Amino acid sequence: MIPLSDAVLSGYLEESLPADQLIEIEQRLRDDEELRQRISGVIRDQELGIHHIGAIWRRHRLSCPDREDWGRYLLGVLDPETERYHRLHLEQVGCRYCAANFEDLREAHRSQQTDASSSRRRQKYFETSAGRLRNG
Repeated sequence: MIPLSDAVLSGYLEESLPADQLIEIEQRLRDDEELRQRISGVIRDQELGIHHIGAIWRRHRLSCPDREDWGRYLLGVLDPETERYHRLHLEQVGCRYCAANFEDLREAHRSQQTDASSSRRRQKYFETSAGRLRNG
C-alpha cells in the first residue's frame, strides 16, 4: 500500500501516477471517508492556487526526457548513466506521458524498419526481373 501524501493525491488528480497506483488510490477512496475529505482539501488548495513543489514539478514534467532523448534511448546511443535514468523513469517512476511518447517512437521505428525491408525486397525482385526481361 502506497503512502498517500498530498503530493501523491495531487498526482492522482492529475492522472500522472503509474496506472497501478491510480487504481489503488481509486479503490481506497471508495472505502475511506477520511481520504475523500483529504482529497477534497487538495482540490480546494489547487483551486485557490496553492501549489506544492512536487505538483509543479510533475505538471511541467521537469524530470521527463524530451522526445529527442527518447529517440536516442530507443536507438541505444545514450551514455550508460543517461540510459539508466531513462529506464528508471519508465520502469520505476512509471511516467505515463513518457511511456506513451516512447511507445509512439517505437511504433514509428518498427514501421520504418518494415517499410525499409519491403523496399529492399521490391528492389531485389525488380533487379532479378529486369535481367530476365532484357534476356527475354
